[in-house]
Amino acid sequence: MAAISCTLLVDDDETTNFLNQALLRRMAVTDTVLVAGNGLEALDLLHTHCAAVALPTCPALILLDMKMPRMNGFEFLQAYAQRPLAHNPAVIIIMLTTSLNPKDVEQMRNLPIAGYLTKPLTREKIGQIVREYFDYPAPADS
Repeated sequence: MAAISCTLLVDDDETTNFLNQALLRRMAVTDTVLVAGNGLEALDLLHTHCAAVALPTCPALILLDMKMPRMNGFEFLQAYAQRPLAHNPAVIIIMLTTSLNPKDVEQMRNLPIAGYLTKPLTREKIGQIVREYFDYPAPADS
């Protein structure tokens, strides 16, 4: 069994999603990977996979891009907070960003997220997430 039952990638960049999926699968740290191109798609996936009865495909980890069309990461978090509590899983949300703009960093500090990481996602960053938030040893280098 992997450290994470299900991971949801939320990013409008298809290449980023492809590479992140490949990294997660190669590292074998998650059993299932769901992908959404924006916050609206992510909310739809949560509605499907996180009904009142928790399913194994309900994400335990959400890797959320900050800047996306239709519904960005900040808007997603606002909408997520409005969902019925019974439908919101116990989830670790990590904001992914290319921005180190002090205003963006300050805004992220006030969000209901576990933390933020700069892109690109790497083996080391995934290892840090599984150690810190899932109390699971980082996978050995292969």
